[in-house]
Amino acid sequence: MQALTDVLNWISTQLGHEIPGDTSSAFYALFHVILLWAPLALFLVLLLGGVRAVLRFARRFLKKANALTQSGLPTSVFQLIFRHTRRDQLYLVILGLISLPVLYMTLELPKRIINRAIDGPEHTTIIFGIKLSQTEHLFFLCGLYLFAIIISGLMKFSLNVYKGKVGERLLRRLRLEIYYRWRSGSGTKQRSEVIPIVTQEVEPIGGFAAEAFALPVFQGGTFLTILTFMFLQDPYLGAAAITLLPLQLALIPRLQRKVNVLARSRMIEVRNLSGQLGSQSGSSELPSGPSKAVGTSLKEMERIRLSIHRAKFFAKSLNNFLSALTPFFFYAIGGYLVINGKLTLGALVAVIAAYKDFSAPLSELFRYYQTREDVRIRYEGIDEFLGISSRPNTAQTKAAAG
Repeated sequence: MQALTDVLNWISTQLGHEIPGDTSSAFYALFHVILLWAPLALFLVLLLGGVRAVLRFARRFLKKANALTQSGLPTSVFQLIFRHTRRDQLYLVILGLISLPVLYMTLELPKRIINRAIDGPEHTTIIFGIKLSQTEHLFFLCGLYLFAIIISGLMKFSLNVYKGKVGERLLRRLRLEIYYRWRSGSGTKQRSEVIPIVTQEVEPIGGFAAEAFALPVFQGGTFLTILTFMFLQDPYLGAAAITLLPLQLALIPRLQRKVNVLARSRMIEVRNLSGQLGSQSGSSELPSGPSKAVGTSLKEMERIRLSIHRAKFFAKSLNNFLSALTPFFFYAIGGYLVINGKLTLGALVAVIAAYKDFSAPLSELFRYYQTREDVRIRYEGIDEFLGISSRPNTAQTKAAAG
């Protein structure tokens, strides 16, 4: 235990703080968590996640390479998106990167307004060779803050509108491609099965196409920008902001894998129900067998959807709880530093205010991960549907060649 304490004191010294000898055991426990165990856990989670991602990519690549049948669609939804919208994706990524410096201004200016313009005695400031009184300095910084907010809002508006345009354009192209392939003989001949694919199953793919590359760059950049701002205010507060991140990264993917299995079952059941309804006529004198099968299918869909709701909302509730728990570290560690004169009150207020924006991109990244998995399952289902008719054709081709 003494060795860990020595390591903790060394890390604190490297970060510019020295933990006093009279620090209470409760604060020592907090310092152990945010400076030792949380970073170690985050490193292990990222390492295991990276290894799993590489193995999963290799399995999918080999599966696609060894597949006997292909529908003609790109092997992954990312290839489809990049093939048809690569210029648009590049524009979205550049626009997202440009907005990050403006975001940092909206975080830095409130701290400067408190520490330099409001706090302290009357003073004068020289900006661009112009001497400003304390009141004039205050209004100058407030004007810059208002300008930064307006620019940030306009850039987000432009980004969202353009993303919608990209998504709808790809959605129309994909629907037409599925329709033409179905008319040319791909998939089953039942219209009742192709209708939900063209109308419902491809809908999330269009929405994901608008965010496939731009959202990770913009939200990930936002996350790193706010985290950098926190670390610049004080390394302790930056470390406290990511204390619970390893737990979120470890639990959310596990819950999402359960949702993936349920989503695939739901997709199969919807097609099954569509096929049963399409095979029945409009006559009122129907045998009891088909009606009973429809009722069983509807009951199974209800069970699957309830299971999906439970898993999704549990993951959302857990993520919200962990996000709400993080300010505890800010108040404890930040308050301790302010009391001991190692942190200004303006910096602490700025970090707490920034955390409101810090949790939003993290939630968006988790939502992106969930949407990506859902879209991947839907895309694989569409690929399997369009590849149905290619099996006999492939067999006939091999027989003729033999």
